[in-house]
Amino acid sequence: MIMEPKSDLTHLEFHIPSRGLIGLRSAMLTATRGEATISHRFLEYSPVKGDIPGRQNGVLISMGSGMAIPYAIFNLQDRGKFFIEANVDVYGGQVVGENSRSGDLVINLQKGKQLTNMRASGSDDAVLITPPIRFSLEESLEYIEKDELVEVTPKSIRMRKIYLDEQERKKFSRTL
Repeated sequence: MIMEPKSDLTHLEFHIPSRGLIGLRSAMLTATRGEATISHRFLEYSPVKGDIPGRQNGVLISMGSGMAIPYAIFNLQDRGKFFIEANVDVYGGQVVGENSRSGDLVINLQKGKQLTNMRASGSDDAVLITPPIRFSLEESLEYIEKDELVEVTPKSIRMRKIYLDEQERKKFSRTL
């Protein structure tokens, strides 16, 4: 590692494996408020030196297929941060958010509000949904774990579990 001050800037040099560069640019730009300049070049082939740490939290996984109901998203916001907007089609096994705790959580985004013929004061207020987190392709590739995939279509970039069915995920989680 080299660290040299140059006027009001600091020049840093690191030896980082290529697999460690995925997501580094966005993290550095965020940490330096857009002031970092990054360049890299190949140094040498070398043996794998160890694991690169991944995310700490689990993900929120859609239980079923259909439209993501705003009322369901509103009630599940305390479980974590969402990657999708309301009224978007989702499917079972799709990663729709980041869990606030470790471990994956399967959630039902199709559960609507129970309708009654009685009106109560304040019960029909508009729900306030936090804006979703948007990922670029590089950020998605950095975010996923070994049991997840990134799905790229002309209209969207989505993350999903390899096994869409919850029972299959449990069955094959022992082999990963």
